[in-house]
Amino acid sequence: MKTETKKIIGIAAITLIIGLLLGWLFFGGSENRTVDEHQHDGEIVSETIWTCSMHPQIRQNEPGNCPICGMELIPLDNDSNAELDPMAISMSRTAMQIANVGTEIVGKTKPVKLLRLNGKVQADERLVYSQSSHIPGRIEKLMVNFTGEYVNKGQVIASIYSPDLVNAQEELFEARKIVETQPMLFNSAKEKLKNWKLSDIQITQILESGTVQEELHILADISGYVTEKKVNLGDYVNKGMPIYQIANLSTVWILFDVYESDMVWIKKGDEVSFTVQSVPGETFKGKISYLDPVIDPMTRVAKARVEVNNRNLQLKPEMFVSGTVEAKLPLKSDAIVIPKTAVMWTGKRSVVYIKNISDKGVNFMMRDVTLGPALGESFVVNEGLEEGEEIAINGTFSIDAAAQLAGKPSMMNPEGGPAMTGHNHGGMDKGGEKESESGMRSNESTDHSEMPDKTDHSRMEKRMEVSKIFVGQLEKVFDNYLDLKDALVKDEATAAKKGADKLLATLKKVDMKQLTDQEAHNHWMAISKEIKSSSEAIGKTSDIEKQRGHFKHLSAHLSKGVRLFGVNKEVYEQFCPMADNEKGAYWLSIHEEIRNPYMGNKMLTCGTTEAIISK
Repeated sequence: MKTETKKIIGIAAITLIIGLLLGWLFFGGSENRTVDEHQHDGEIVSETIWTCSMHPQIRQNEPGNCPICGMELIPLDNDSNAELDPMAISMSRTAMQIANVGTEIVGKTKPVKLLRLNGKVQADERLVYSQSSHIPGRIEKLMVNFTGEYVNKGQVIASIYSPDLVNAQEELFEARKIVETQPMLFNSAKEKLKNWKLSDIQITQILESGTVQEELHILADISGYVTEKKVNLGDYVNKGMPIYQIANLSTVWILFDVYESDMVWIKKGDEVSFTVQSVPGETFKGKISYLDPVIDPMTRVAKARVEVNNRNLQLKPEMFVSGTVEAKLPLKSDAIVIPKTAVMWTGKRSVVYIKNISDKGVNFMMRDVTLGPALGESFVVNEGLEEGEEIAINGTFSIDAAAQLAGKPSMMNPEGGPAMTGHNHGGMDKGGEKESESGMRSNESTDHSEMPDKTDHSRMEKRMEVSKIFVGQLEKVFDNYLDLKDALVKDEATAAKKGADKLLATLKKVDMKQLTDQEAHNHWMAISKEIKSSSEAIGKTSDIEKQRGHFKHLSAHLSKGVRLFGVNKEVYEQFCPMADNEKGAYWLSIHEEIRNPYMGNKMLTCGTTEAIISK
């Protein structure tokens, strides 16, 4: 009996040992393998996990669309390259292709900016004359009765009755009687008439007639157009009193407005090409001959003068002129210039992504840069980049989303850390303010006042192909924005609150699933979040100045949306240099006529149209 018991115990012990050995063989070596790996012929092969850049909690073993927002999923790279640089984000070529990531090698060039200027035609001040009366008297006749009439030099333009003239003529006749004995007296009598601007011909006619002429003809001193009539028939005038203002328009001035932020680009001698609406199809050219040293305290602009030959009289004073100048930044012959699409803004920071290639693939590293002036579609970089480095110029939002997903430093989180989930791009608290310095805040996010240049910043966006349904939904948001803008123009804070509430309600109805392109989806996610935050802030206050401060940021982000996706309207992007304590601010309108939402009735027409966004 004891022997059998010992046999049973022995068999159980052997079985337990064999079980433990088999368990270790099958499972013990797998603790260093991830759930995404399996073995084929002795090699460990990683399976590709697909995720959503906006919803990183989504994990699938095959490509497809995000079940939350409908955006196309992207492959999630493993951390096999993490040892290369813990701050870099690796991307496979497949992921780069799906995200439409494009790169460019940084180079130096001469910084040239196409600057747009608006101005007016004015008469050359050196060719404007006051036609005066040279003797006192009463206006008996006016041969020129309206402004705009052309007169020739020597033409009779008025007649004056003057008692002093009558006495002077009688003295002349008396002096002629004794001319042989008193020639000096006769000459003095003639000189007196000449001092009253009578010509030798007029004096000869008086002597030949032998009768006193009660009216004196006033002759035009120059040829030109009468721009102002200063007297009426029957008026009494004193010696030297102006009767007409006459301008010679053979040469005119074009006075262009130059804002403070653009003055660094403009210098004397720059060639300006300009057009005039009333002369379609023709382009005029001229060089800047003078720059105003004083800035107008009301409009905050200086004047740049271009002198133009106007022999055909096509250009008339007060005509509106639109000009362009290829301005070069002084003292900078070579500078690093990058496309605007390469730059991402987070409040006061500007970042780009540097591309690096190793034997294990491609990775990107975020880097802060200091931007200089804008050059239309590009920026001068003062600090942060070296010639020869390669940067991402397209798909930067997708790279940043991948960095967030991997917990690496990103636009929203420069220190790195756990990836954010959902749509929280920057961490707003209940009041809409920023929770950390690294996150984006609606009150400090990408807006015109923080851009390096006021004129061209919004031209950085290129139109993206999206569905007509989405464009229609965006247009409804834009229509609500226009109602809000009109309320601020009328200084109506209550109406502005209602307009902001309507805008929010319309914004919620925009279907993000219509944006199947990943980059378009990323753009709209960031834009809509800022529009929502600014609109909520406007709706929570009755202080119209605070509303206008939030409206500035709302306009900046909606402008980006309209440029990226378009609406079925021609949109005017307009700018007021006096807004926001003279920092300047943009707004959008469907009318070219200026109606300033930042100044209201105080300065209703202050501002200019900076750009036209096509349908």
